[in-house]
Amino acid sequence: MNTRRNILLGLICLSFSSLVQTQAQAQQAPVIIKFSHVVAKDTPKGKAADQFARLVNERGAGKIKVEVYPNSQLYKDGEEMNAIQMGAVQMLAPSLAKFGPLGVKEFELFDLPFIFDDYAALHRVTNGPLGAELFKKLEPKGITGLAYWDNGFKDFSANKLTKTPADFKGLKMRIQSSKVLESEMRALGVIPQVMAFSEVYQALQTGVVDGTENPPSNFYTQKMHEVQKYMVQSHHGYLGYAVIVNKKFWDGLPPDLRQIVVTAMEESTRYANAIAQKENADSTDAVKASGKTQVVPLTPAERSELKKVLIKVHKEQEGRIGADLIKRVYKETGFDPNKL
Repeated sequence: MNTRRNILLGLICLSFSSLVQTQAQAQQAPVIIKFSHVVAKDTPKGKAADQFARLVNERGAGKIKVEVYPNSQLYKDGEEMNAIQMGAVQMLAPSLAKFGPLGVKEFELFDLPFIFDDYAALHRVTNGPLGAELFKKLEPKGITGLAYWDNGFKDFSANKLTKTPADFKGLKMRIQSSKVLESEMRALGVIPQVMAFSEVYQALQTGVVDGTENPPSNFYTQKMHEVQKYMVQSHHGYLGYAVIVNKKFWDGLPPDLRQIVVTAMEESTRYANAIAQKENADSTDAVKASGKTQVVPLTPAERSELKKVLIKVHKEQEGRIGADLIKRVYKETGFDPNKL
């Protein structure tokens, strides 16, 4: 009887010891943040994501770790939103155009052509109350917004010179999935083609599409200059990103770890926005130096002509984005469409 009792006590002690050991190992295991994005490491977003990971990993003391997966290694454009909602990844930095298809159409205001004249006007929106209000609209989708990161202002590229609205007619142009961008292209007489960013180079190379729109850093790092004859410096639209996190994961993060992430994100955002302009300027120079794509500036008159055609998209999209919201952006930026 004593032998049986001793064996039982031994088993209980062994089980308790294993439980304690398992709990201790669990406590030692770091919280992992998988940060997925679809662009190259040497773009502004890619560099900012790596900077954020470095800061968190240095300050986390082994308690929290960020793993960055660039260039669609984990998920493509059309897959990543579902992945974050399902918790398959914890963090993304999708372009702002991605939130329209998610059901938060207000974000498509950032796709409106010529709504921001410069970074100062843009940041009055992204860094102000309006930017915070837009992030609140993501929470019912299981997403928490952390920061806005700039990429830059977009230029048109094609195998045909596109300096005037008439030059665009009949071209097939790749766009992101956005009703506003579709409207923009149709205003120019373009046939819009929605496709994942990772597929654009091949589509341009094979002639599936004739051209596209990108900030110079994306254009150059994705080697589009190898398969496009012209890049017109239209600066007609803005491409930016929202750094977002799975809401359930974020809400369950211990306060001390959350603060590490918040501080690192604030610093990384300043870094991201500071390098965006330089990266685009450097990429433009690199495209010119390649001799493969001709970089063509627009005269003030040519830009004005393009603007008059595309500004009509604002009115067309009031029912989708919200007339009041567009007017609030006008007020924040000082934009007056009646003065064109």
